[in-house]
Amino acid sequence: MDRRPVRILLQTTIPTTDDDWSIARFSRLGALLGAQRDDQSRQIYQVTQRDRGPLGAPDSVLSTIDDSDFDQLWLFAVDTGDGLAPEDCEAISRFRARGGGLLVTRDHMDLGSSVCTLAGLGSAHHFHSSNPDPDPVKRRIDDPFTPYISWPNFHSGANGDFQKIEVVGARHPVLANPRSPTGAIRFLPSHPHEGGIGAPEGEGARVIAQGRSLATGARFNIAVAFEPGERGGPGLAQSTFHHFADYNWDTRAGSPSFVDEPPGDGLQRCPEALADTHRYALNVAAWLASSRPGMGSST
Repeated sequence: MDRRPVRILLQTTIPTTDDDWSIARFSRLGALLGAQRDDQSRQIYQVTQRDRGPLGAPDSVLSTIDDSDFDQLWLFAVDTGDGLAPEDCEAISRFRARGGGLLVTRDHMDLGSSVCTLAGLGSAHHFHSSNPDPDPVKRRIDDPFTPYISWPNFHSGANGDFQKIEVVGARHPVLANPRSPTGAIRFLPSHPHEGGIGAPEGEGARVIAQGRSLATGARFNIAVAFEPGERGGPGLAQSTFHHFADYNWDTRAGSPSFVDEPPGDGLQRCPEALADTHRYALNVAAWLASSRPGMGSST
C-alpha cells in the first residue's frame, strides 16, 4: 500500500503577477490541504503551489508533468487565452491518461480559454470565443451589473457571499457531507460572473452540481465529473476558480485592483457555508486521489 503523501500541484496559467490571480491568492486552499493528517498523524497531501513560467514558451513543469511524481494537478486557468503552450496541453493530457487526477477551472467570458485543447476536460469548458456552449439559450449575458463582461457570466452572488447549490443525479462523492442535514454539500462561494461548463459526450462525464443565477433565475453548471477509466484518471471541470480563491473565502484577504464589484461577507457570517466550502475542497482532493493504490474515496 502506498503510504507516501498524495502530491498535489496547485498551478496557475499566468506568470507571477502581484496584481492578478496569481497562486498566492489561493494560499488558504493550499494550507487547508497541507494540514490534513490521517489517523496516524501522517501528512495526507504534499502541496506545491506555483505560477507558470514566462509566456511564449512551454512551462518547465507543466510541459513535463506526465513524467513527474505529481498525483494531482489543480489547474487555475486565469489567463486571457495564452496561458498554456501546446506542449503544456499535450503533457497535461498525457498526465491524466496515465492516471493522474485533474481539476481544471476558469472564469467568465474568455478567461482561461487556453484550456480548450486539453484532452477530455478541455471540451467541458465553454467560452465566448472558443468552444461556445451548444445551447444558444446559454449564449447570452446573465450578469447585468458588470457591463464590460459578456457571456458566459452567470451571476451567483457577490464575492465573499455564498450560493446554494443543487445536486444533479445521484450524489457524487465530491458532494458528500455527513455533517450536513441533507448528507450533501449545500453551499459554495458565490461570484458575480461564473463561466460555462458542460458534460461532453463520449468522455464518461456528467454534471454533478448546478447553481441558480440571482439575476435571471437561470440554472447553470457548477461542476462536471469525469470518472476514471480507460480515458485516464478522475477529472473535474469547475465553472470558476473563485470557488477556491482566498478572496472568495474571506474578502479581507484582498483582491487584484481590477475587481470592482461590491463584496459580501456571507461566508464569514455563516459557519455552515464555510464548512461546506472546506469540505468540498477536501472531497475533491480525496476523489482525485481515489484511483491511486491505497487511497479511499474520502478523507
